[in-house]
Amino acid sequence: MNTGKIIGKVTVPTTHFSEEGVSTGIVESLIKLILKEGINESKIELISHSTTQAVNALLEGDTTKVGIIGMGVNLEKNDIVKRTNLGNVKLGPNKYLKTCYRFLDTSKFLDKEEILQIIKELKEEGAKVLIVSEAYGVDDPSNELYVMEKSDLPATAGHELTGIYGLEIRTLTAAINASILLKAIGTAKYVEKAVRQQKISAPLTIMKGDGGVTDMNTFKTKPILTVLSGPAASVAGALLHLRILNGIFIEVGGTSTNICVIKNGKPEVKYVTIMDHPTCIKSLDVRVVGIAGGSLVRWSGKKITDVGPRSAHISGLRYSCFAEPQELEGGQIVTFMPKEGDPIDYIGIEVGAGKRFAITNTCAANALGLIPDNDYAKGNQKSAQLALSILGQRLGMDTKEIATKILDISIRKILQTIRTLIREYRLKDENFMLIGGGGGASILVPLMAEKLNCQYRIADNSEVISSIGVCTASIREEREKLIDNPSPDEISLFIQEVEKIAISKGALPESISTQSEYINEKCLLRVTVYGNMKLDVGTNDTKEIDDEEAEVLACELFGINEGVHRIFDMKDYYIFACEIHKKKLFLKSKKQSVLVLDKYGHVKVSIENADIYSGNPREMKQKIQSLINDHELAPQIHIVDGKRILDFSSLSSTVHVLKAVTEELNKTVNNQVTIIIKV
Repeated sequence: MNTGKIIGKVTVPTTHFSEEGVSTGIVESLIKLILKEGINESKIELISHSTTQAVNALLEGDTTKVGIIGMGVNLEKNDIVKRTNLGNVKLGPNKYLKTCYRFLDTSKFLDKEEILQIIKELKEEGAKVLIVSEAYGVDDPSNELYVMEKSDLPATAGHELTGIYGLEIRTLTAAINASILLKAIGTAKYVEKAVRQQKISAPLTIMKGDGGVTDMNTFKTKPILTVLSGPAASVAGALLHLRILNGIFIEVGGTSTNICVIKNGKPEVKYVTIMDHPTCIKSLDVRVVGIAGGSLVRWSGKKITDVGPRSAHISGLRYSCFAEPQELEGGQIVTFMPKEGDPIDYIGIEVGAGKRFAITNTCAANALGLIPDNDYAKGNQKSAQLALSILGQRLGMDTKEIATKILDISIRKILQTIRTLIREYRLKDENFMLIGGGGGASILVPLMAEKLNCQYRIADNSEVISSIGVCTASIREEREKLIDNPSPDEISLFIQEVEKIAISKGALPESISTQSEYINEKCLLRVTVYGNMKLDVGTNDTKEIDDEEAEVLACELFGINEGVHRIFDMKDYYIFACEIHKKKLFLKSKKQSVLVLDKYGHVKVSIENADIYSGNPREMKQKIQSLINDHELAPQIHIVDGKRILDFSSLSSTVHVLKAVTEELNKTVNNQVTIIIKV
């Protein structure tokens, strides 16, 4: 029976020092889980994972030298070289992505021997991977593809990662992708081989930074798409289990804390900036702060000066609170450098034979008795208090003062980022809460909620919230295209193109949900397609909700106890509305909020003030026609049609809206469709 419940979970120590990096942990946890739960390998339907491999490689400067072939007509050579010859790209202090460069004239017939000679020269300069980037290559990628075919090096073309113009940013994005290509290929092969050795034939997918999953072949060619896949998986897990409309999700790990705003049931997706370099890749807007449960304490010898960014994990030290009290007896405070080049003001407790233990945020919270029983972060309170008393003796402070000081410094650093997000997303007037995930959620999130005077929740199974998210995420494919004033036919063709890509990656055709958006000032058409993975039993491993559960959930999301009513009876969607009364100064206003949930309880559409209509396609075409005649500007429209939700909310022309909506209504085979129009 498909219940959507977790039947088993395991954790393994972070594999920072393994030759295969975090991939070792993926394989170890899989094998451990199979043995622990007695899982029959033939019954496994899907294996999905997230990875920090891409971002770790960039953070640590573990990149491959990239050969760049810039291409274009000779008359524009100087400008093309300026935009494609990147030199050495700075990733961090004394860490660079190294490149070498050649220009190829495409105003004449491309000569195979010339291409092979250029590739040979780049290899002689140390290039291990290749990128090909041509001016206007997104319009006609044939030259880029031809050069790639002749390369015996792993290669990336500029047009493969984005459909928008901007030669310099396209080239930089491709170079970053190529620099971690060999690492990604090695990781993918290692994980795939290990999974198949377990005689598991199920599909293997990987999380992307935009919150969707994709196949392993995509990871082997476009690893840059998985930057921030870990935080994306955690957000997906939070949305699945907690059904949040407005909130700030805070994942507290061992080394860093990831923060993401959820508004109207969805996280914000933005272009990613990697090491201060803007790219064409989109990902969840996740802010990363170098403070977490395992962050190490720093001092001046007379007082605590800071906490983090280095952690016990990076240093290879055990937390004091997870030791036995007798292991810490007689311990002395020592200073050390977690990694070469770090300051030497990080402190730990050294006992006999040079054995060291870390003092962390988790130790401080345990010392104060803040961690609930059975929580993942629960340690030995006596050990934690002993460790902090050893530090307190050196500083003339008691255990409570030391622990409070450590946590205050940590919380203050995270709150700076949270307050920035509150301002950016104008959450001050929203009824939002903090949602905690990750193994260290119970350490810091309750204290932050107290400082912000807001509610909080800790996700169930928070220590594996990332795994929950990645295994229940949908296929998500998004493409962008620069096109001036697109016709309905052009929009429809582009939608079909992206839908085919999603289906090729494993999305079930009948589960497809499509959103189209035209950004007039940028002449940019964006299409996003979502779809569930096809499994052997059912179409999704999430439990379906019934009518009563859907109504309770809608009330919870609207923040009311009653007054919500279901509009129209649709097989695959629950559509609810309620009247929200607001009072500001002497003015009162009444709005109809609309919420669309799928049959698993996921928020698909949330609009604060909307009109809603339902009927057969012919009636709805007439209704749209009359509504558009009453509007000077194009109304923002959603169509809920059978298993699809179509979003026309960003088409700027009333003519285009009418044509696009009419075309979709003409194609529908359903007798009833629902139109939602933002007021």
